Amino acid sequence: MPTYERLKGFRDFYPPEMAVRREVTDTLESVARGYGFREIDTPRLEPAEMWTDKSGDDIVDELYAFEDHGGRHVTLAPELTPTVARMYAAKAQELSKPVKWFSTRPFWRYEAVQQGRFREFYQTNIDVFGSAEPAADAEVLATAADALTELGLSADDFEFRVSHRDILGSLLRSFGDDVDVRAAIRAVDKSEKVDENEYLDLLNDAGLGFDEAREFDDLLGVDDPADLDELTDFASGSEDLADAVENLRAVLAAADDLGVGEHCDLSLRTARGLDYYTGAVFECFDATGEIGRSVFGGGRYDDLIEEFGGQPTPAVGVAPGHAPLGLLLERAGVAPEAAIETDYYVLQVGDTRTTAARIARDLRGRGHVVESDVSDRSFGAQLNYADSINAETVVIVGEQDLANDEVTLKDMASGDQTTAPVDEFPGESDRPTFDDFA
Repeated sequence: MPTYERLKGFRDFYPPEMAVRREVTDTLESVARGYGFREIDTPRLEPAEMWTDKSGDDIVDELYAFEDHGGRHVTLAPELTPTVARMYAAKAQELSKPVKWFSTRPFWRYEAVQQGRFREFYQTNIDVFGSAEPAADAEVLATAADALTELGLSADDFEFRVSHRDILGSLLRSFGDDVDVRAAIRAVDKSEKVDENEYLDLLNDAGLGFDEAREFDDLLGVDDPADLDELTDFASGSEDLADAVENLRAVLAAADDLGVGEHCDLSLRTARGLDYYTGAVFECFDATGEIGRSVFGGGRYDDLIEEFGGQPTPAVGVAPGHAPLGLLLERAGVAPEAAIETDYYVLQVGDTRTTAARIARDLRGRGHVVESDVSDRSFGAQLNYADSINAETVVIVGEQDLANDEVTLKDMASGDQTTAPVDEFPGESDRPTFDDFA
């Protein structure tokens, strides 16, 4: 018989790992719902042109793209933003503004596999459409920060590095019309991933002289919002730069009002490499520096809806990636336990299925996780299985028990057991245990 190996960059999630993933997902989504974000779902397969039209045909090498049976060039979605832009544009006239959506789903990119980065990966995307106000940017930051806090992380564990694409663009344009702004911003995005000479070479390739490149990089060293005036003094007369500085300060002030200012650091070397970003951008990092890569990022993409055939619409979003977030939770010692939990195991001995099934139904009806035997195993085998699934209480329904009109309750943590009248179990208690009948 042939054996098949899992594809590189893809993962299997067995029940313990899935329990961890579910807890993280539920926390992220619960916080998003608390801010009024509404859940959506989207196709896994999209026209490849949604990415090639923006980034060129070279991006196909990073996609799981192919020609389908209808001759269409399609791809497994590598990210969500173009899809939600398409969805919003399709129904913009029917939607009450602002539109606040979230979703959790897998994505696919054919790229190098490394710690915290896979070819199939999961993200929870959170987006606001229809508001250009700094409060929308701040609410996205607050949702992400509150979710991380809810997962057990503290202010000492993570930081948001906040920047503004229009500040970068305005500064670059101040060096002359020959500067390729998009290429230069991509260079800034790579600045912490390459050595200084390579970074300066990238800026030089984008049209900056080496002295200009150093001067530009020095300007990006501003780390206090109060010092942003140094940038407007450098590019005096640039209204775009002045507006961007004012907007960034307003975003940071609104974040502070929402209680997450302590997590936000000004970092103009944070650029986000994707071309569709337009305004405030941000990335989340491990505050201790032990995890060198960003945990997740987001920002404004005010032009994208129009590019997908809709009316000009401001938009901002963030997308926590579950794999790098898992690394941060592990580093901080707050990762959910990879454990299977069971409230009750109903153990059958002899011809007792009718009564055992009634008890299991009653317990499940109260919202509990309940298992019972489906393999015709012995008493000892059932008890061992109950232990393996971390059953809190075992309800023993045996022929001798029923002859005495009772069942036996075994507390698995202590090993203690007692009996309860069968007609009074589960009884009135929402969660009857050994202690209720001992």
